[in-house]
Amino acid sequence: MNLSNAARVAVSALLLSAAPALAHDIKAKANPGTSAPFDLVETSIRVDGPQLVFRSQVRGTAGSERPTATGQFAGAPVYAYVWPTSLNSGDIGFERDQGIVALAATFHPDFDDAAKGAKNRDVWHSHWVILAPDAACGGGLKVRDIPKDAKPKVPETWPGVPLLIDSPAYPPEFKGEAIEIRVPRAAIGVPANFKFDGVTAGLKVNANLHAPLLCVDAVFKVASGDLSLPGQVTGQ
Repeated sequence: MNLSNAARVAVSALLLSAAPALAHDIKAKANPGTSAPFDLVETSIRVDGPQLVFRSQVRGTAGSERPTATGQFAGAPVYAYVWPTSLNSGDIGFERDQGIVALAATFHPDFDDAAKGAKNRDVWHSHWVILAPDAACGGGLKVRDIPKDAKPKVPETWPGVPLLIDSPAYPPEFKGEAIEIRVPRAAIGVPANFKFDGVTAGLKVNANLHAPLLCVDAVFKVASGDLSLPGQVTGQ
Protein backbone atom coordinates (compact mmCIF):
# COMPACT_ATOMS: atom_id res chain seq x y z
CA MET A 1 0.00 0.00 0.00
CA ASN A 2 1.37 3.41 -0.99
CA LEU A 3 0.79 6.30 1.38
CA SER A 4 1.29 9.99 0.77
CA ASN A 5 3.61 11.88 3.08
CA ALA A 6 0.61 13.47 4.78
CA ALA A 7 -0.94 10.05 5.34
CA ARG A 8 2.30 8.69 6.79
CA VAL A 9 2.46 11.61 9.23
CA ALA A 10 -1.16 11.05 10.23
CA VAL A 11 -0.63 7.32 10.81
CA SER A 12 2.55 7.95 12.82
CA ALA A 13 0.77 10.48 15.00
CA LEU A 14 -2.08 8.05 15.60
CA LEU A 15 0.29 5.25 16.60
CA LEU A 16 2.20 7.50 18.98
CA SER A 17 -0.98 8.73 20.63
CA ALA A 18 -2.13 5.16 21.12
CA ALA A 19 1.21 3.96 22.49
CA PRO A 20 1.05 2.92 26.15
CA ALA A 21 3.03 4.81 28.74
CA LEU A 22 6.19 2.99 29.73
CA ALA A 23 7.80 2.70 33.14
CA HIS A 24 11.34 1.72 34.04
CA ASP A 25 11.14 0.19 37.50
CA ILE A 26 13.89 -0.06 40.13
CA LYS A 27 14.80 -3.45 41.54
CA ALA A 28 16.98 -3.91 44.62
CA LYS A 29 18.50 -6.89 46.38
CA ALA A 30 16.98 -7.88 49.71
CA ASN A 31 19.07 -6.88 52.71
CA PRO A 32 18.63 -9.00 55.88
CA GLY A 33 20.06 -6.09 57.86
CA THR A 34 17.06 -3.90 57.01
CA SER A 35 13.75 -4.40 58.82
CA ALA A 36 11.62 -6.53 56.45
CA PRO A 37 8.65 -4.09 56.20
CA PHE A 38 11.09 -1.41 54.95
CA ASP A 39 13.46 -3.56 52.89
CA LEU A 40 12.65 -2.29 49.39
CA VAL A 41 13.00 -4.85 46.60
CA GLU A 42 11.08 -3.07 43.83
CA THR A 43 9.84 0.47 43.26
CA SER A 44 7.74 1.71 40.36
CA ILE A 45 5.47 4.47 39.11
CA ARG A 46 3.17 3.59 36.25
CA VAL A 47 0.46 5.39 34.32
CA ASP A 48 -2.99 3.84 34.62
CA GLY A 49 -5.29 5.95 32.46
CA PRO A 50 -5.86 9.24 34.29
CA GLN A 51 -3.89 8.11 37.34
CA LEU A 52 -0.30 7.57 38.38
CA VAL A 53 0.24 4.49 40.53
CA PHE A 54 3.15 4.84 42.96
CA ARG A 55 4.16 1.37 44.16
CA SER A 56 6.82 -0.11 46.41
CA GLN A 57 7.36 -3.74 47.29
CA VAL A 58 9.28 -4.83 50.37
CA ARG A 59 10.63 -8.09 51.76
CA GLY A 60 8.07 -8.22 54.58
CA THR A 61 4.52 -7.00 55.13
CA ALA A 62 4.27 -3.36 54.06
CA GLY A 63 2.89 -1.02 56.71
CA SER A 64 3.09 -3.57 59.51
CA GLU A 65 5.77 -1.69 61.48
CA ARG A 66 4.79 1.63 63.00
CA PRO A 67 6.50 4.06 65.36
CA THR A 68 5.66 4.00 69.07
CA ALA A 69 3.78 7.03 70.35
CA THR A 70 5.76 9.35 72.62
CA GLY A 71 2.78 11.41 73.82
CA GLN A 72 4.16 14.72 72.61
CA PHE A 73 4.81 16.60 69.38
CA ALA A 74 8.42 17.61 70.12
CA GLY A 75 10.64 14.68 69.19
CA ALA A 76 7.75 12.71 67.66
CA PRO A 77 8.78 9.90 65.28
CA VAL A 78 7.46 9.36 61.74
CA TYR A 79 7.84 6.28 59.51
CA ALA A 80 7.60 6.76 55.76
CA TYR A 81 7.61 5.10 52.36
CA VAL A 82 8.88 7.77 49.97
CA TRP A 83 9.09 8.26 46.20
CA PRO A 84 11.53 11.12 45.43
CA THR A 85 10.99 12.46 41.91
CA SER A 86 12.36 14.91 39.35
CA LEU A 87 9.05 16.81 39.35
CA ASN A 88 9.14 20.53 40.02
CA SER A 89 7.52 21.92 43.16
CA GLY A 90 5.41 24.10 40.86
CA ASP A 91 3.78 20.93 39.51
CA ILE A 92 2.13 20.26 42.87
CA GLY A 93 1.01 23.74 43.84
CA PHE A 94 4.04 25.35 45.49
CA GLU A 95 6.43 27.97 44.11
CA ARG A 96 8.78 26.56 41.49
CA ASP A 97 12.26 25.22 42.24
CA GLN A 98 11.84 24.77 45.99
CA GLY A 99 13.60 21.41 46.35
CA ILE A 100 13.14 17.69 45.82
CA VAL A 101 9.49 16.78 45.24
CA ALA A 102 8.54 13.49 46.89
CA LEU A 103 5.34 11.59 47.53
CA ALA A 104 5.29 9.92 50.94
CA ALA A 105 3.07 7.52 52.83
CA THR A 106 3.56 8.28 56.52
CA PHE A 107 2.46 7.15 59.97
CA HIS A 108 2.96 9.31 63.07
CA PRO A 109 0.87 8.57 66.19
CA ASP A 110 1.62 11.81 68.07
CA PHE A 111 0.13 14.52 65.86
CA ASP A 112 -2.31 15.30 63.05
CA ASP A 113 -1.39 17.07 59.82
CA ALA A 114 -4.38 16.44 57.57
CA ALA A 115 -5.93 19.18 55.47
CA LYS A 116 -8.49 21.52 57.00
CA GLY A 117 -8.01 20.28 60.56
CA ALA A 118 -8.92 16.64 59.92
CA LYS A 119 -7.39 13.81 61.96
CA ASN A 120 -4.83 11.41 60.52
CA ARG A 121 -2.54 10.36 63.36
CA ASP A 122 -3.96 6.84 63.61
CA VAL A 123 -3.72 5.84 59.92
CA TRP A 124 -1.16 5.63 57.14
CA HIS A 125 -1.74 8.65 54.90
CA SER A 126 -0.17 10.51 51.98
CA HIS A 127 1.79 13.73 51.68
CA TRP A 128 3.59 15.63 49.01
CA VAL A 129 6.75 16.98 50.62
CA ILE A 130 9.55 19.24 49.44
CA LEU A 131 12.91 17.94 50.66
CA ALA A 132 16.10 19.94 50.99
CA PRO A 133 19.62 19.07 52.20
CA ASP A 134 20.43 19.88 55.83
CA ALA A 135 23.54 18.67 57.66
CA ALA A 136 21.73 19.08 60.98
CA CYS A 137 19.54 16.08 60.12
CA GLY A 138 20.74 12.53 60.69
CA GLY A 139 19.64 11.49 57.21
CA GLY A 140 21.02 14.64 55.58
CA LEU A 141 17.60 15.89 54.43
CA LYS A 142 14.71 17.84 55.90
CA VAL A 143 11.20 18.76 54.89
CA ARG A 144 11.71 22.36 53.86
CA ASP A 145 10.66 24.89 56.48
CA ILE A 146 8.51 27.96 55.87
CA PRO A 147 10.24 30.91 57.59
CA LYS A 148 8.31 32.92 60.15
CA ASP A 149 6.04 35.55 58.56
CA ALA A 150 6.66 34.16 55.06
CA LYS A 151 3.59 33.57 52.93
CA PRO A 152 4.61 31.27 50.08
CA LYS A 153 2.27 29.82 47.51
CA VAL A 154 0.81 26.57 48.89
CA PRO A 155 -1.76 24.01 47.64
CA GLU A 156 -5.37 24.12 48.77
CA THR A 157 -4.80 21.03 50.94
CA TRP A 158 -1.75 22.47 52.76
CA PRO A 159 -2.32 21.51 56.43
CA GLY A 160 -1.32 24.90 57.87
CA VAL A 161 2.03 23.84 59.35
CA PRO A 162 5.27 25.79 58.72
CA LEU A 163 6.53 23.24 56.21
CA LEU A 164 6.32 22.77 52.44
CA ILE A 165 3.99 19.83 52.77
CA ASP A 166 0.64 18.97 51.22
CA SER A 167 -2.02 16.61 52.56
CA PRO A 168 -4.12 15.41 49.60
CA ALA A 169 -6.69 12.65 50.04
CA TYR A 170 -4.75 9.85 48.35
CA PRO A 171 -5.12 6.89 50.74
CA PRO A 172 -2.28 4.35 50.63
CA GLU A 173 -3.33 0.80 49.83
CA PHE A 174 -1.44 -2.06 51.46
CA LYS A 175 -1.43 -5.35 49.61
CA GLY A 176 0.77 -7.79 51.49
CA GLU A 177 4.34 -6.95 50.55
CA ALA A 178 3.30 -3.91 48.47
CA ILE A 179 2.07 -0.39 49.08
CA GLU A 180 0.34 1.64 46.37
CA ILE A 181 -0.85 5.23 46.13
CA ARG A 182 -3.00 6.42 43.24
CA VAL A 183 -2.60 10.05 42.24
CA PRO A 184 -4.82 11.83 39.67
CA ARG A 185 -2.56 13.15 36.91
CA ALA A 186 -4.83 16.07 36.10
CA ALA A 187 -4.90 17.32 39.69
CA ILE A 188 -1.16 17.97 39.84
CA GLY A 189 -0.21 18.83 36.27
CA VAL A 190 2.30 16.02 35.99
CA PRO A 191 4.41 16.09 32.83
CA ALA A 192 4.55 12.98 30.70
CA ASN A 193 8.16 12.17 31.54
CA PHE A 194 9.88 12.26 34.90
CA LYS A 195 12.31 10.27 37.03
CA PHE A 196 11.92 8.69 40.45
CA ASP A 197 13.50 6.64 43.21
CA GLY A 198 12.29 4.78 46.28
CA VAL A 199 13.19 5.32 49.93
CA THR A 200 12.06 4.01 53.30
CA ALA A 201 12.93 6.25 56.22
CA GLY A 202 12.30 7.43 59.72
CA LEU A 203 11.72 11.13 60.32
CA LYS A 204 11.61 13.04 63.57
CA VAL A 205 10.17 16.34 64.76
CA ASN A 206 12.87 18.59 66.21
CA ALA A 207 12.84 18.31 70.02
CA ASN A 208 13.27 22.10 70.22
CA LEU A 209 10.58 22.78 67.61
CA HIS A 210 12.94 24.97 65.60
CA ALA A 211 14.07 24.81 61.98
CA PRO A 212 14.73 22.25 60.76
CA LEU A 213 11.36 21.30 62.19
CA LEU A 214 11.09 17.87 60.50
CA CYS A 215 14.25 15.93 59.72
CA VAL A 216 14.89 12.73 57.84
CA ASP A 217 16.42 11.11 60.91
CA ALA A 218 17.38 7.70 59.51
CA VAL A 219 17.31 6.26 56.00
CA PHE A 220 16.32 2.59 56.13
CA LYS A 221 16.89 1.86 52.44
CA VAL A 222 17.25 3.62 49.08
CA ALA A 223 16.01 1.57 46.11
CA SER A 224 18.79 2.80 43.80
CA GLY A 225 21.39 2.78 46.55
CA ASP A 226 22.46 6.35 45.82
CA LEU A 227 19.29 8.43 45.25
CA SER A 228 20.16 8.81 41.57
CA LEU A 229 16.50 8.62 40.43
CA PRO A 230 17.05 5.85 37.86
CA GLY A 231 13.34 5.04 37.52
CA GLN A 232 11.52 6.64 34.62
CA VAL A 233 7.92 7.27 33.65
CA THR A 234 7.56 7.92 29.94
CA GLY A 235 4.59 8.31 27.64
CA GLN A 236 1.53 10.48 27.28
